[in-house]
Amino acid sequence: MSANEQDLPRHSVSVAGVIVDDSERNVLLIKRRDNGHWEPPGGVLELGETIEDGLRREIREETGLSVKVDRLTGVYKNLSRGIVALVYSCRSQGQPAATTAEAAAIRWQPFSSINELMEPVYAIRVHDALGHGDTQTRAHDGVRIIGNPPPNSDTGDPAPISAE
Repeated sequence: MSANEQDLPRHSVSVAGVIVDDSERNVLLIKRRDNGHWEPPGGVLELGETIEDGLRREIREETGLSVKVDRLTGVYKNLSRGIVALVYSCRSQGQPAATTAEAAAIRWQPFSSINELMEPVYAIRVHDALGHGDTQTRAHDGVRIIGNPPPNSDTGDPAPISAE
């Protein structure tokens, strides 16, 4: 590797699917085995796969579920780790497993519990997907969202920005 190549930024690309049930009141989340966090299913793309194929693979690995990919709902960058995440809304084609090698639990969770269960940098992805609006682009530092505030959990509207 040349000196110029070593100076280039390194990014990884991950994908996640926000899967809503038929009642349109619950979202499918996994409790990850590696960190214990509740998140939408997803993971890192492999070099030789398309984005949608990688998304379907990751969802199947983490939930046992096949999905229909609907639309891109958000692009998120973890500034501290150089990870770019592409999040899609999806429709389930079947029933998820109870657990998998990557998920300690797989559950349909009500929209109202998203903010309680999930870290803000993951909850915002679900809120953006449920908003049915334009594709969102956001950045975070691994903990806090930088720029656009997360939506209000009750209405889906942007939360007020507090004066600090």
